[in-house]
Amino acid sequence: MMRGKLWVRLAPFLSKRYVSSSSSPSCSATQPWLFIGLGNPGEKYQSTRHNVGFDMIDAFAESQNISLTKNHFKALFGEGMVDGIPVLLAKPQTYINLSGESAGALAAYYKLPLHRVVVAYDDTDLPCGVLRLQPKGGYGRHNGLSG
Repeated sequence: MMRGKLWVRLAPFLSKRYVSSSSSPSCSATQPWLFIGLGNPGEKYQSTRHNVGFDMIDAFAESQNISLTKNHFKALFGEGMVDGIPVLLAKPQTYINLSGESAGALAAYYKLPLHRVVVAYDDTDLPCGVLRLQPKGGYGRHNGLSG
């Protein structure tokens, strides 16, 4: 089942040090994770390598029974819980090179530090089908991640 495969790959990356409650002693609620999948809207780009971020969010949402039915900050948006941890899922509809408009607004609205934001996108420097997880990095040649 997809839930097992995807969650097993993400769980080590989302280590306990990041899953713990907020550093504020007065706040007992766990901060959510924001998963953003980059891609381009429309049929022209469906099922292309360029939309792997959208595909990852769709697979994760389906595996966790999270509906992406809201439009929130220029993104298809859904929220749910995974093993007691709140998650927010977003697919910006601004086209990939302008996805920062949506992603930045979502992170700011939910007051999330960058270590609570995971962005999935295609990386032409990697062979097709290879997944790389890294805690931080530059935007490389990907304009959707540039500042």
